[in-house]
Amino acid sequence: MNHGHKGNHLGRTKEHRRALMRNLSAQLIEHKRIFTTLAKAKALRSYIEPLVTRAKNNTTHNRRVVFRYVQDKAAVTELFGTIAAEVGDRPGGYVRVIRTGFRKGDGAEMAMIEFVDFNKEYSAKEEKGGGRRRRRRGGKGKGKAATAAPAAETATEAAEEAAEEATEATEETATEVAETAEETTTEEASEADEASEESKEEDK
Repeated sequence: MNHGHKGNHLGRTKEHRRALMRNLSAQLIEHKRIFTTLAKAKALRSYIEPLVTRAKNNTTHNRRVVFRYVQDKAAVTELFGTIAAEVGDRPGGYVRVIRTGFRKGDGAEMAMIEFVDFNKEYSAKEEKGGGRRRRRRGGKGKGKAATAAPAAETATEAAEEAAEEATEATEETATEVAETAEETTTEEASEADEASEESKEEDK
C-alpha cells in the first residue's frame, strides 16, 4: 500500500526514478530550458529547487551535497557559478513550468521547464506590464460626475448653436421671399405701364 509516500513515482522504481531526476537536473542546468512531460517537469521542479537554494551559499559542504543529487561535475560548477549569481536575489521559485500541449504518439501532456532568470524576453515583458493601475473605491462616483458635467455643457452648447443656426436660416428665407415679392410687383407694374402707353398710342 502507498501510505505516507508523497510525490509521483512516475511508473519507475526508486533507483530508476533517482537516475531520471539526476539526468534531467544536469540537462536543465546545462541548457537552462528543457521539454518533457508535465509529470516529470513537476517532479523535477521539486527536486532541483532545494539544490539551487544550496548553491547560493558556495561552500564545500554544499557542493558535496548537491553533487550527491546531480552526479555531474560540470553541472555542479555551472550551478554554483552562473546560475547562483543570476538567481542570488530571488528568494525562491527559481524555475517555471509552462504547458505546451499534448504529444502526438500517446497523448501525454507536455511541458517546458526553465530557469526564470534566464528567459530575458519573458522577464522584459513582465517588467513592462508589471505596473497595474490601482483605483480607489470612492473615486468612481467622482469620476462619473466629472465626466457627466462636461458632457452636459457640450450638449447645451450644441443645442444653442443649432437654435441660432435655425433662426438665421429662417431670417434669410424671409428676406429672400420679401425681395422676390418686391421684384415681382415691380415687374408687374412696369408691364402695366407699358400696356397703357401702347393702348394710348393705338387710340391716337
